[in-house]
Parts: sequence; structure tokens; C-alpha cells
Amino acid sequence: MTAHVEEKPLAKAVIREVIEAQPDDASYEEIMRELAFERMVDRGLADVRAGRSVSHDDALRRIRSWRN
Repeated sequence: MTAHVEEKPLAKAVIREVIEAQPDDASYEEIMRELAFERMVDRGLADVRAGRSVSHDDALRRIRSWRN
């Protein structure tokens, strides 16, 4: 039995997909912003899968502690 390994899409394929999803009149800045957003979401999801996240309640407690 083989373990299931989730393959990450190649960076070029993701970049092409993001660019192709943009309207034809998208500016360079808009495309770059979308690429950065895609990367941030991907990194955030990887953090969640790896257990590098905190609950909403824990985050609120941490933020409230900054006031003290």
C-alpha cells in the first residue's frame, strides 16, 4: 500500500492560471497583487495543514494581552 502524497502544482502552472484569470485590461500592479495574494493563501493553507495555526479564541486572548 502506498501513502497518498499531495502533489503541489508547479509554480509556473499556478502563475499562468492566476494571470489567465485576470481581465485583459489588468494592470501589472493588479496582476502582481493577485499573484502575491495567491502565494499568501497557499502559505497560510500549508501552515494550517502543518499545525502552525491557533484558534480564533486563542488569537483574541493573545491580542487582548497586548493591552496590559
